[in-house]
Amino acid sequence: MRLSAAGGIIAPMDEDVIDWLLHADPAIRWQVQRDLLDSPSDLVAAERALATREGLAARILELQDERGYWGGFTYGPQRERDSVMWTLHVLLRFGVDPKAPEVRTAIERVREGVHWPEEDGGRPFFAGEIEECVNGGVLAYAAYFGVLDEASDRLVDRLLGQRLSDGGWNCDPVEESVRSSFDSTLCVLEGLRAYQRETGTADASIADAVRTGEEYLLERSLFRRRSTGELANPQYATFAFPMYWFYDVLRALEHFRLNGGAPDARLAPALELLLAQRLPDGRWPAGPQRPTLRGYVVEAPEGQPSRWNTLRALRVLRWAEPAALTRR
Repeated sequence: MRLSAAGGIIAPMDEDVIDWLLHADPAIRWQVQRDLLDSPSDLVAAERALATREGLAARILELQDERGYWGGFTYGPQRERDSVMWTLHVLLRFGVDPKAPEVRTAIERVREGVHWPEEDGGRPFFAGEIEECVNGGVLAYAAYFGVLDEASDRLVDRLLGQRLSDGGWNCDPVEESVRSSFDSTLCVLEGLRAYQRETGTADASIADAVRTGEEYLLERSLFRRRSTGELANPQYATFAFPMYWFYDVLRALEHFRLNGGAPDARLAPALELLLAQRLPDGRWPAGPQRPTLRGYVVEAPEGQPSRWNTLRALRVLRWAEPAALTRR
């Protein structure tokens, strides 16, 4: 098999990488078929269907209780990453088919039975809670799993009202910080962009918020301090999966890839950082696992070749610069 990339010549080791990716969980295989191989739609659909029938996603779906919860928590106060919030994060990144019967059943259970704790508002799960980074994720889930409603509209209004003067967002209260954070800003952008894609809205206030939020990241090359040009946080240069609410350069690049269109020239430093982490055999290493008391083990140990990071990096590079796929 050859990676279809206009203008790029695929070296033999790249064919080995693709073969390695295809010997993986169906959640990875179907995305390789769609994003790297341009496989026929019926083949992609068949591979995707396996994810909810026999892959890790199927086993995760089976762990949901009758009330709609995973892990016994809505969010997980002690970093229980097998909670509802972070299970949906994993299932979204797996790309499970939201129309699959197993997924529909799971999402209906969440809609009907899961609520936020009283200290976080006590609202139904898809109505969101109080923090921007959490609500950005909730909005992205609602859009992806097809459950947007009036509560989602109110969630959008809340996020628009929480935008800071520099164009982004920060989960810290304004009495603690009036500056946006990379992490919160990207979480909100993912939610707003997902809402735009699902609804087709041309609402000017949403478009303006998305514009200023993305400008906040682009002005900083996705990872630098605007004041000094230095790396804003060492964790931004390491790529972890699942990401949860944490920010990193690969996650941000994937966001801009999903937006479509030609890449902004200001992404060049981030793309170079991505290429610099490519291993000699054409793969990308796993990053550090994010802090967790409990969670799904879906990634290789830190430093070992990562199928998830390799898939994500290759499709970003294919979108941004096909010729970069053969550069070392």
